[in-house]
Amino acid sequence: MWKDAMVEEMSSLHKNDTWEQTELPKGMKAIGCKWVYAKKQGSLKEDIVHYKARLVAKSYAQREGIDYNEVFSPVVKHSSIRILLALVAQYELDRDQLNVKTAFFHGDLYEEFYMSQHIGFKTAGKENMICKLKKSLYGLKQSSKQWYKHFDSFIRDKKYTRSDYDPCVNYNKLPNGEYIYLLLYVDDMLIASKSRATIDKLKKDLFFEFEMKDLGEAKKVLGMEIERDRRSCKVSLAQKGYLQMILQRFNINGDTKSVSTPLAPYFKLKAIISLTTAEKCEYMTHVPYASTVGSLIYTMVSTTPDLSQPVSMISRYMHNPSKGH
Repeated sequence: MWKDAMVEEMSSLHKNDTWEQTELPKGMKAIGCKWVYAKKQGSLKEDIVHYKARLVAKSYAQREGIDYNEVFSPVVKHSSIRILLALVAQYELDRDQLNVKTAFFHGDLYEEFYMSQHIGFKTAGKENMICKLKKSLYGLKQSSKQWYKHFDSFIRDKKYTRSDYDPCVNYNKLPNGEYIYLLLYVDDMLIASKSRATIDKLKKDLFFEFEMKDLGEAKKVLGMEIERDRRSCKVSLAQKGYLQMILQRFNINGDTKSVSTPLAPYFKLKAIISLTTAEKCEYMTHVPYASTVGSLIYTMVSTTPDLSQPVSMISRYMHNPSKGH
């Protein structure tokens, strides 16, 4: 399964003309590359696991000002996703989800990059040659920015308008006064409109320009599960799968007591519960406090705003937490 995923990735790289093989010029250095593997599952109801392999450049060899300059790339805000889903519920819009298979390969590189061939996929007769990158590759520091610039240019050519409040929200007003919306989070897209024909036309344009995967009606986005009740005009968001994963990751079993409120009003934390003895310090080195807080922050931002107060409280002691915290 992993081998098939690697072959598919290499096929996409060659199809997008990501590099050309050449001799390494004198005075230049070639960066390395490696494989990164992941198992992906669409939603809780699906039991099909997708094996994904990604060829990634070792960007730690890049030098600022020489190999890259700006690296920032925006992503859609979670609040924008919730607002769009509210519009979907209120105006009974259709919502579809798309994924760009090799998003970063579509970004153009302005710097001169050379990369060594990966063992197991060297071209016969050209084993000593290296790859001169023509397109951005996963792992390069500027890849995300270059992909966003390419997509933004494409969507502007299609007469879509970028929101003044979120650069990853694009919309277009239709002749009948209705709108079509497109939200972008790196390589994930959420499209919503009353007009199914307009959605299909946008999909056709996207498939012509990029290598896309049509995920159909949006049921899960950024770890948030979407359920829709058309009869009552409601859209619900949940993170049951993500929360179960967090509980397993931090070894919290199902025997724990549940409560109706995130934090009791009498519960207080103070900085004086700081570490004093070497034994307590040793204990906290095995507690992933920052990771736990980070996971709760993502849950709070996505679907559970009532965690704001407890998350605010426990975040104050990130620099020196103790067992009490």
